[in-house]
Amino acid sequence: MTDTSNIEDAIQASKRIRDDAASVPSASWGELLSGGNALRAVALTGGVALHAINVHIVTTILPSVVRDIGGLAYYAWNITLFVAASIFGSTLTSKLLDVLGPRRTYLFALAVFSAGSILCATAQDMFWMLSGRSVQGVGGGLLAALSYALIRIVFEQRLWSRAVSLVSGMWGIATLLGPAVGGIFAESGAWRLAFWCLLPVSLAQALIVAAQLRGKQGTGKPTVRMPLVKIALLTASVLLVALAGQALDDAGKLLGVAAGLVLGVLVARLDLRPGVALLPADAYTLKSAMGKVFASLSLLMIAGMTEIFVPYFLQTLHAYSPLQAGYMTAAMAGGWSLASLLSSSSNDTGADRMVRTGPVIMALSLIALALLLPGDLLNGIDGIASAIEGVCIAVALAGVGLGIGMGWPHLVTRVMKSAKAGEENLASAGISTVQLYAMAIGAALAGLTVNAAGLSQPGGPDGARMAAYCLFGLFALGPMAAIVLVRRLTAQ
Repeated sequence: MTDTSNIEDAIQASKRIRDDAASVPSASWGELLSGGNALRAVALTGGVALHAINVHIVTTILPSVVRDIGGLAYYAWNITLFVAASIFGSTLTSKLLDVLGPRRTYLFALAVFSAGSILCATAQDMFWMLSGRSVQGVGGGLLAALSYALIRIVFEQRLWSRAVSLVSGMWGIATLLGPAVGGIFAESGAWRLAFWCLLPVSLAQALIVAAQLRGKQGTGKPTVRMPLVKIALLTASVLLVALAGQALDDAGKLLGVAAGLVLGVLVARLDLRPGVALLPADAYTLKSAMGKVFASLSLLMIAGMTEIFVPYFLQTLHAYSPLQAGYMTAAMAGGWSLASLLSSSSNDTGADRMVRTGPVIMALSLIALALLLPGDLLNGIDGIASAIEGVCIAVALAGVGLGIGMGWPHLVTRVMKSAKAGEENLASAGISTVQLYAMAIGAALAGLTVNAAGLSQPGGPDGARMAAYCLFGLFALGPMAAIVLVRRLTAQ
């Protein structure tokens, strides 16, 4: 593309590439990771790597945070608010790209993310921490959405699948660095330093972006319209589900969940009317390929949010250290990254097979965790049996990530390819919007489930044990429903 600052030109160029795609040979990893493409790939994927590392750091240190500043009942809110704020950041992406261009939008995202990290590092109580996580979430949502939106703008279509897999592969880096950073600081009682260490990484990424996206400017349009009402309703939908977890009676919990879901449906209906849209119209019907893909991605992401309580269960029920629990939990992201990278080169038939097999593996893995994490299966058995249990837990956690990652690059690519003319930018940015909304709803439902099962009342090992049974058993229903959808998708 000769003028990536003009989004309309980029859309027309991507349409021409799509029309000619059948005559273009498949791209290799070498082409993506060499020459100018390599430098642009580093600029694009560094932000999602920073975001992913932060996710693993926070997941690892949260048990230490609540022991220090309290707020166990609001444990899941650290993820819920972060992801809910990420939705706001994600929906801003396409509009900011129009106004500011890729370079300045990316630098703005890094600045917001860094400000949130400072708030978290200085938190004195849980509500202060939640405020910082909200600011971090806005920056994180921008970074996550930019990773997908800029793939379409910067790379040719035949590189898209590889680039999407590379973005997913950044979670592999997070798998190594996040638990290590979070675990070391948590075990030393200095969990705040885990947030401070994000600042130099953000600065380094800003320097790379400033150099590699230089010259790419926005249109500077002063009258870009924002779907602020829809964004507010979408965020309120998540918060109502999260608030249901704090209700003391069953009626209040059901009312909160119902109200949240009703608001989500209302947003969908409003988005189908003329105006500034959050998603393409095809995203809201299961009759379309795009609708089936977004529904499948949502179900898998909701089930994947069981991850946030794994470190707590491992430390409370299995006496793992923060570092050990962090790396065990990271097996989930590691499975996702490995499967995504290995499956990206599959042809059409192989891609369909990956898409169909992933939810099956994920469902079986969640059922295995429902049996293993409570600790009753091998209760009272020491030595080699305990070690075998640990290995089985790690394999099951990796299986959850594997189930998502096997079909992820192919599902995301289907969204990009199925977008109608003029909706390519909206569809690519919508991937992160749907992903983040599903994550936020998943985190809120996870918090609701464990609180209802007794995590904080009566609390302790007994409460944690019952919460583990309920959480993983119920959330296995998500990938089971996705099995039906992906089979219809691949048949279509």
